[in-house]
Amino acid sequence: FSTPGCPVIIPTPAYMPFLLVPQMHGRDLIELPAVRDPDGRAALDLAGLTTVLDRVGSAVLVLCNPHNPLGTVATREGLVALSEVAGRYDVRVFADEIHAPITYGDRSHVPYATVSPVAAGHAITAMSASKAWNVPGLKCAQLITSNPVDEEHWREIGFFSSVGTGNLGMVAAVAAYRDDGGWFADVLEYLDGSRRLLADLVSEHLPGVRFTSPEATFLAWLDCRELAIEEPLGAFFRSEAGVALTDGLACGQVGAGHVRLNFATPRPILRDVVQQMGEAIRRHS
Repeated sequence: FSTPGCPVIIPTPAYMPFLLVPQMHGRDLIELPAVRDPDGRAALDLAGLTTVLDRVGSAVLVLCNPHNPLGTVATREGLVALSEVAGRYDVRVFADEIHAPITYGDRSHVPYATVSPVAAGHAITAMSASKAWNVPGLKCAQLITSNPVDEEHWREIGFFSSVGTGNLGMVAAVAAYRDDGGWFADVLEYLDGSRRLLADLVSEHLPGVRFTSPEATFLAWLDCRELAIEEPLGAFFRSEAGVALTDGLACGQVGAGHVRLNFATPRPILRDVVQQMGEAIRRHS
C-alpha cells in the first residue's frame, strides 16, 4: 500500500514498533508530536500535519485510535477533519483500532473508515481481539479493507499473512467477538476501577508526576519531567523501584521525561507498583 521511500507520518508519542517497522521496510519516518485541543486533551496536530504534507506530498499516516500510549479517543468531528486533509493530499491512513473495545464513561470508539466515503477510500484498518480479550499469543489479527481496490490488492499480496494465521487464534477471535459470556464486560468494569484508583495513587504517592486519566486502553502516560531525574526513567524505576515501565523516549522524542505504565494488573499489585515508585522518587530527592 506504499512504496520504498514513501514518508510514514507517526503521531507521537506512539506505540513503540510504529517507530521501528517503517524504517525496516525502507520508508522515511516523520514524527508528528501531539498538541492540546481547546479542552486540554492531547490531539492530532492537523495544522502540523498539513505543514508536513505541503513539504512531502503524499504519505502514509498511522492513526492509533484509541491512542496508545495517551489513552485518548478521537471524536467523529476530529476524524472527519483528518479525512478531509488526507483526501486533499492523497494520504493513506493506517488505522490501528486494536484498543477499540476498551473505552470508559461516555467515550466510544468511532471506526475511522466509517466517517465518510473519502475515509473509506484511503483507510486500511487493523483490529484484533488480543488487547480486550488478552489473547495476543494466539496470532490472529484482522486487516479490514473498506473499498474494492484495496480488497483486490490484498487478495494479491496478503497470501502469507492469511495462511500464517494461527488456527487457535481464529477460534479464539470468533469466540471473543461473538460469545464471551460477559467476560469482557466484567474486565472493563475492573479496568475502569483500576483507572480511577491509579489517579488516586499517583496523587498520593507520586508528587511532581502529572497524570491525565485515560479515556480508553489500560495504559497510563505519566509526565515525570518535574522530577529532574537525569538517567532514563525506564532504567531508573526498574533499578530503584523494581518496576518495569516503558521509557517515554521509546515512544518518540516527545516522550522524553515520561513513562508508560500498564495498569491491567490486579489492584494489590498496582498499589505496590505506585508505592515502590514513590519510595524510589523520595530516595532520589
